[in-house]
Amino acid sequence: MGDKAQPALFTIPAHRAFADALVAGLLAQHRGQPIALAQAMLLLPNSRAVRAISDAFVRQSGGGLLLPRLVAIGDPDLGEQVGGALDPLGEEEPVPPAIAPMRRQMILARMVQDMKPGTDAGQALLLAQALGAVLDQMQVEEVAPAALRDGLTLSEELSGHWQASLRLFDIVIARWPVELARTGCIDLAERRNRLFDRLTARWAMHPPGGTVVAAGISTTAPAIARLLRRIGTMPGGMVVFAGLDQHMDADAWDAIGPFPPDPLTGRAAPGHASHPQYALKRLLDAMSATRDDVAQWRWGSEHDARAVRARNISNAMLPPRLTSRWRDLKTAERSLAGVEALEVATPGEEAQAIAIALREALETPERTAALVTPDRQLATRVSAHLRRWGIEADDSAGQPLSRLPPGTLLLTMAEAVAERFAPVPLLALLKHPLVMRGEGRLAWLEGVRGLDLLLRGPRPQAGLIGIDLLLQPRADDRQRLLRDETRAWWQDARLKLEPLERAFADAIGLGAQIAALREQAGALSGDAVWAGHQGHAAGALFTELEAAAPEGPRHADPRALPAMLDHLLGRVAVRPPQGGHPRIAILGLIEAQLVQADLMILGGLNEGSWPGLPAPDPWLAPRIRRELGLPGLEARIGLAAHDFASALGAPHVLITRARRGSSGPAVASRFWLRLKAMAGPQWKSADRYAVLARAIDTPPAYLPVKRPAPSPPAAARPKLIPVTDVDRLKADPFAFYARRVLRLSRLDPVDADAGPAWRGTAVHEILQHWAEAGAFDPADLETRARAMFDQPQVHPLLKALWQPRLIEAIRWIAAEVVRDKAEGRVILAVEKEGRADVAGVTLMGKADRIDRLADGRIGIIDYKTGKPPSARQVKAGFSLQLGLLGVIAEMGGFEGLGQQVEAGDFEYWSLAKKGDQFGYRERPVDPLGKRDKIVTDSFTAHAHEHFEGVARDYLLGSAPFRAEINPEVANYGDYDQLMRLEEWYGRGDG
Repeated sequence: MGDKAQPALFTIPAHRAFADALVAGLLAQHRGQPIALAQAMLLLPNSRAVRAISDAFVRQSGGGLLLPRLVAIGDPDLGEQVGGALDPLGEEEPVPPAIAPMRRQMILARMVQDMKPGTDAGQALLLAQALGAVLDQMQVEEVAPAALRDGLTLSEELSGHWQASLRLFDIVIARWPVELARTGCIDLAERRNRLFDRLTARWAMHPPGGTVVAAGISTTAPAIARLLRRIGTMPGGMVVFAGLDQHMDADAWDAIGPFPPDPLTGRAAPGHASHPQYALKRLLDAMSATRDDVAQWRWGSEHDARAVRARNISNAMLPPRLTSRWRDLKTAERSLAGVEALEVATPGEEAQAIAIALREALETPERTAALVTPDRQLATRVSAHLRRWGIEADDSAGQPLSRLPPGTLLLTMAEAVAERFAPVPLLALLKHPLVMRGEGRLAWLEGVRGLDLLLRGPRPQAGLIGIDLLLQPRADDRQRLLRDETRAWWQDARLKLEPLERAFADAIGLGAQIAALREQAGALSGDAVWAGHQGHAAGALFTELEAAAPEGPRHADPRALPAMLDHLLGRVAVRPPQGGHPRIAILGLIEAQLVQADLMILGGLNEGSWPGLPAPDPWLAPRIRRELGLPGLEARIGLAAHDFASALGAPHVLITRARRGSSGPAVASRFWLRLKAMAGPQWKSADRYAVLARAIDTPPAYLPVKRPAPSPPAAARPKLIPVTDVDRLKADPFAFYARRVLRLSRLDPVDADAGPAWRGTAVHEILQHWAEAGAFDPADLETRARAMFDQPQVHPLLKALWQPRLIEAIRWIAAEVVRDKAEGRVILAVEKEGRADVAGVTLMGKADRIDRLADGRIGIIDYKTGKPPSARQVKAGFSLQLGLLGVIAEMGGFEGLGQQVEAGDFEYWSLAKKGDQFGYRERPVDPLGKRDKIVTDSFTAHAHEHFEGVARDYLLGSAPFRAEINPEVANYGDYDQLMRLEEWYGRGDG
């Protein structure tokens, strides 16, 4: 039998369910010939399409059926699937194997690092991935490397960046064949080209006896185009396109491009690569066919939409210069019956509305529904909402391994090593659910919690030695018991971490780093990290990494390991082996090709999501790509447009978008805007789902909490109060109640910055030790201050910014002390604790410094690293710390000062800047009461009076500890959540 004069080319319109229509036609053509159907071969674009066609055969067979051979041409094992058609027995020159993807990326990364010294391994792998993508495109499009020489002649017109990238690319691509020859392999894209060409040649000489159908393939690769041409002309061969637009007139079809070259310049204007029909048109051109050669597939199915839908999709996707035709469309030509649009405020509301629509579809027996979206965050949210009803959706994209427990454990280990066991990554590692899994887990977590409490505050010294030093016994340690218990647990935990630290202590290669992570991940988790389908995926990746790493980058900085590992783990999608609900699916754009459900929900229709922003090519400038004949970056938009147009052909379609994205306002997708503009008054909204989404979590009644005002019994009220808590009690009684009655105190963050509290404590300690030394040497004080900044927990940025300011202020303090000493003022005590019974309760406090004045009275000094309280605050009855310390002194509460003490001066010594210098004195009092200050001799009486009032009401009385917000006093918000501030503040409930 000879070839057909014209190729057998067909298209299934967008309004028909592709899989069901194709299968219906094949069954009709082979009715009564089950063996002939079983001998047929179907070439399909991907594995998901294979599954869709298989399911369609099951639905329509009505009984037992031998399926034809279904081959995904995008599968890496293409040769094995096609079988003897490619490599029959006796073949003398088999096609060489393809180089493993991981090995290829590692070799390319090494080459990049050799050409760009100083590039870390992670960045080299990213550049290698982009380099591999360009190599694949050149091989797929059959662009010879020699074409780059012409590109280099154009590089003079490009910026310096692109010139350097192009030259580097030329060098790498020239060396790559040498590397391939060394391995005995070829590129996967090249191997596919050879397989396709071999299949084309074999079928030209010996056409198969059965039916061969290429269905739903839209790639424009020349080798595939030749194969499709061969299939179309063979006896029993057919090529069936998906959604080729036959409604467009010739003018619109020609407006898509590609365009012929200009006769003067020889350059062709770029076509509209973002049009949904552009790829199919290029494919027809490569097959030496036209749209007139393509017939419409005669068969359909019960899952089809009305035929007018395809016409309206064509109208909506007109080329840009022809969209003015929309003004002349009649109402019937604008109708999108069966298509509804939902626009909501936020992505969370969009996900909830989609979940409700999917749940509604299940109410109809046998009805199927699918969410198609490239937005993985939206898909994850929808899956979570569906679990409310016990529905596990079949999410074809799975989850990236970097977000699953095995992946997060490996990442936290890499981060802990890269940051030399800094507190945050160390605790994340020790708390990971896979670490010490089993019977010893509870005891392990108790030790981790103890370490967590001890790590609150500034970062300890780097490495495991820093934790050792943190747990050493200390004098006057309030956490001694906790430290002792944690130290005993740490001895065992340290043994598990030492091999990891030891392995990365020396400059080791990437392979050794991967091996160390693998070994210790198994030791820490009892090999749980490699168990289950998730662990198997992690194990397979690490096996490939470890095998390929010796050929990878020569220089691998451990600090770059987390980013590199996150990228590699994120590219591995893990799907549950058991699948999901049989009638609900969540699909990405590739997985949705050729798939159609009764209800198709197209979600996330915002620019940057659908269509996505094309990833820039770091190697070739757009003009060079165009000159080489490579597809432009906007070609991906055209593929996304085709996917959108195909999905619009379902019987019922819901398109959704959120006006706001995760990072700010979102712009509606160009596809959304086209449909809306074309439909005009026929645009139908599905606001009912938004109403349900808002109502599903709305409580039946709103009962806001009242302002808390606990009133504990007298026995529970504290009878001892520090002077630093008097302001808290007066300004916000509830905060005092939480701190002193409930004994709740805010924990410092782990690995906290050395903030104001730390700075204040450090300065007080310096000044205390300097004063206790007794020499009052300014040079000694400055030496102590500089030594403080050499501590490992001091951040370099803090040292750079604060050290010059502190040194200036320290010098000022030293000068002031020397001057006061010359005037007869003597330092009596520093950091002196005292207490006295005042108004029926015990008042206690610590004075930063107490001086003996020249007249025999005492002066009380409080050091401040920031601005001291204002005189207005003090007169209003707040910030009474100095006055209350004076009360304690006058009542003989400071041991060693005597019983007959009179306070004669009160000062704040601030280290902040005032005028042109750092450091100044501020008095909240004045001997004559000038500037609206309190008279010095009346200050202790003023403080005593205010304290007596709050003690009588709250400590000795029954006044409730009411939550207050007083702007006169700094409110640090430690207890705002406990008092549920946002629920009652501003309601005016009194």
